[in-house]
Amino acid sequence: MNILTSNVIIPNKDLQIQGFLAQPNTTEILPAVIVIQEIFGVNDHIKDVTCRIAKEGYIAIAPAIYQRQAPNFTAGYTPEAIEIGKKYKDNTKAEELLSDIQATVDYLYQLPQVKKTGVGSIGFCFGGLVVYLTATLPDIKATASFYGAGIANWCPNENFATIDKTKDIKGKIYCFYGEKDPSIPLEQVAQIEIQLQKDNISHQIFRYSNADHGFFCDARASYHQESAQDAWEKVLELFKTSL
Repeated sequence: MNILTSNVIIPNKDLQIQGFLAQPNTTEILPAVIVIQEIFGVNDHIKDVTCRIAKEGYIAIAPAIYQRQAPNFTAGYTPEAIEIGKKYKDNTKAEELLSDIQATVDYLYQLPQVKKTGVGSIGFCFGGLVVYLTATLPDIKATASFYGAGIANWCPNENFATIDKTKDIKGKIYCFYGEKDPSIPLEQVAQIEIQLQKDNISHQIFRYSNADHGFFCDARASYHQESAQDAWEKVLELFKTSL
């Protein structure tokens, strides 16, 4: 499917959020998906994922969630970039992330080609935590959370953990974890699964025995093709059945 890409501005009150938009070259009304970055900004990998989703028949957008701190920030996967990205992550605030993603939903709904009955979201690394948090927004109908470290014990600049908001998740959520990921102990994965079950949230948890953190990203040394391909098929299934 041919797609069109563009850099856009997502307004959120006085904040102008930069975004990368990819959409099929058609006038057909289509569902939309929000793509949330790793700690490395809206870099080439995140743009590639956004385009892949668009090629599957969705209008996809990746907002810059570090806009308040570091406009235009993108980075590769060096140790130096990791330190910078973590610093920005630690300075985010849950209420601002929720506000920015709601603003992204509002922006999508202003596009004439977007179906207005709910959107999907997908996030990686820190974005995996962000999409778990923002799955509580009423317009988010399907969420794919990839290796979001900290869900079980942390929420940006809050005195509660992201997992404590599980009961407020509105749609279906799929969570993807690598069993070799040192940043997310398997005990925390089990804790998340138990909480989703307890709160009667429509969900699936996928564990990949040979995968490490970042296994979906083909620009990282930890990329694991077999796990990434299986996870991608699960993501497409989630969006197809929920949006």
